[in-house]
Amino acid sequence: MTARARTPKNQDELLEYRLSLRLGPVHARQRLGIEREYEAQVFGQDRASFHLENVTSAPAFIRVCLQLVGLFRRGQANSRRLRLAHNQFRLPDLPAAFEGYRILHLTDLHVDMDEANLQAVIALVESLDYDLCVLTGDYRKLTWGPLDGALDGMARLRDAIRGQACAVLGNHDSVRMVPGLEDMGYTLLMNEMIPIEHQGDTLYLAGVDDAHFYKVHNLQRAGDDIPASGISILLSHTPEIWREAAHAGYDLFLCGHTHGGQICLPGGIPVTLDSDCPRRLGRGYWQANGMQGYTSPGAGTSVVNVRLNCPPEVTLHTLTRGPA
Repeated sequence: MTARARTPKNQDELLEYRLSLRLGPVHARQRLGIEREYEAQVFGQDRASFHLENVTSAPAFIRVCLQLVGLFRRGQANSRRLRLAHNQFRLPDLPAAFEGYRILHLTDLHVDMDEANLQAVIALVESLDYDLCVLTGDYRKLTWGPLDGALDGMARLRDAIRGQACAVLGNHDSVRMVPGLEDMGYTLLMNEMIPIEHQGDTLYLAGVDDAHFYKVHNLQRAGDDIPASGISILLSHTPEIWREAAHAGYDLFLCGHTHGGQICLPGGIPVTLDSDCPRRLGRGYWQANGMQGYTSPGAGTSVVNVRLNCPPEVTLHTLTRGPA
């Protein structure tokens, strides 16, 4: 006699059942368990990392400080003034069909943080021409609580994105968002890889789960099926795993998380990047051990919706075999 699977009795059980089928029981249990244990905590699992976004009094305190020095309104206006940044990756072994291939890179949207910012992102995305859209995490304002606001904003954004949209989760995102995002048409890469085919040629897009707070990334699982000769792109929420990724053999590394500092000193010097990585990896194009990377300062804001000396960004990457 074959044992019958137990039918989920409520919404929470149904969600966990879906996640178990989608991610495998171990990854699903691990991510859900860590979320429940560390949700909204100020210090991470290592007890050494500090998470300002989890200090409930931080937004009000920062807002008051900026108002006192007359910078709040200016910073808020800056946060809604998006810029389109162009970056070129030179890959001599790029398959011929991918010459000039354009990748739209969105990150750190925090779509339920500020309606005006979300509308600006949607308007800009609708005006662009690109071949593939990738998103590198942090879709939610808070790191705990309801998901409805973030999922609604992501649904509106998905309507504006043409074609395929591949995404990874960030430290603000709950794994409970995965079914909803995938139902909208986002392809979530949870330590996974998919081939991207274009005019008969192929490159390989991998993505890892959050490596900053939850530390549930698995580069091996994501990349084991990538051919040694294939061009590979890794999506990670944070640049913190740059060294591991370079030694794993990835060609390109796209990430966000740092917000470029968000509130910076004159000259764009970040006060903090909230990331355990060299400061040269905190914003823009970089290289490490033969791997090329790009850390986008992101389109949204965290903790408080202001930006100073660090404009929000939507990035358009172009792949080429020719000189940069």
